[in-house]
Amino acid sequence: MPRQSTSQYHPTAASPHLDRPRPTPKQDEHDRSVQTPVHSSHKHSWTTYGVVAVGIAVFILVSAASVLCFRAKKMGTVRPWATGLSGQLQKAFVTGVPSLKRSELETACEDFSNIIGSTSSCMLYKGTLSSGVEIAVASSLVTSAKDWSKENESQYRKKITSLSKVSHKNFMNLLGYCEEEHPFTRAMVFEYAPNGTLFEHLHIREAEKLDWMTRLRVSMGIAYCLEHMHQLKTPVVPRNFDSTTIYLTDDFAAKVSDLEFWNDAKGHSSTNGDLTSSSDLENIVRKYGIVLLEILTGRVPYSEDGPLEHWASRYFNGEMRLEELIDPGIGSFPEDAARALCEVARSCIDPDPKKRPQMAEVAARMREITALGPDGATPKVSPLWWAELEIMSSES
Repeated sequence: MPRQSTSQYHPTAASPHLDRPRPTPKQDEHDRSVQTPVHSSHKHSWTTYGVVAVGIAVFILVSAASVLCFRAKKMGTVRPWATGLSGQLQKAFVTGVPSLKRSELETACEDFSNIIGSTSSCMLYKGTLSSGVEIAVASSLVTSAKDWSKENESQYRKKITSLSKVSHKNFMNLLGYCEEEHPFTRAMVFEYAPNGTLFEHLHIREAEKLDWMTRLRVSMGIAYCLEHMHQLKTPVVPRNFDSTTIYLTDDFAAKVSDLEFWNDAKGHSSTNGDLTSSSDLENIVRKYGIVLLEILTGRVPYSEDGPLEHWASRYFNGEMRLEELIDPGIGSFPEDAARALCEVARSCIDPDPKKRPQMAEVAARMREITALGPDGATPKVSPLWWAELEIMSSES
């Protein structure tokens, strides 16, 4: 009894079954229980250290794998075509510009009843995806396969290829396209900018006049976008570029659009094929100058006074004061900055195309005047950002 009591209550005694290679007399068992606790404790400690070390190694490997996996997913999803679509359609958006089903677009656009506008080549619809992300669908006015030539199909595909490479925050990026034969459908799906066009805010919506800083931000967003498009390996030139094709986001950031299906009204290739000529780039610079004048003056491009640039020439020739040129709806404005912006516009509309600056030079000069970098000109709240975040969170 005394020996059993000592073994049971000794504070450092090891559990008898931990180290018993063979049966021993009770005295030996007692001696072992008294003499070997330090050895057993060391053995237990090394075992613990080993488990901890293995655990740390596994944690590091799992963490590294998770980081690599997350980066891979992030690289695969943070693209202009990454949207809140679900299932197989969502996966298609991760890998590139997908071919969408007409049924998906019909559901999103309420059976194509939600018409928001039209162009010379398409009808525009507003749609809402299952995730709540809003889209704009440009559907060709051609609704019969017999009226759709091989040249039409070629230009349509080239347009998709071209627009899919733009990917700029101040551009209405291409999200996908749809081509089906029954019923005949050719459509392009874009981001949606909910605040209408720049033209509407400058000339129609009297109660929503844009203030000076908003106008600067819009003009900078356009400049950065056009600069980006011109600097692509194969430059992209938006067709029918003017204030009616520049849309505004919720927070009044500019979104340059290119919704037309064709490079010209008839849908035939230009004489220089798919190449963007220097004259195309020079012409866009001129058009930007006119839009900038529109933003500064609040006047339409054409009126009973003639083209806007002719009216503005009175200021450039010293026949009109700055206060008469600038839109009175702006209120107060910094005169030095206004004069500098007018000079930028003047250089862009120079009658000699060779004397016009390139868009990179225009953007750089505009940035000096406005002190607005690319981040300041881009949308602060982007539906695409929420869609991308939704996809990443659902996949992680």
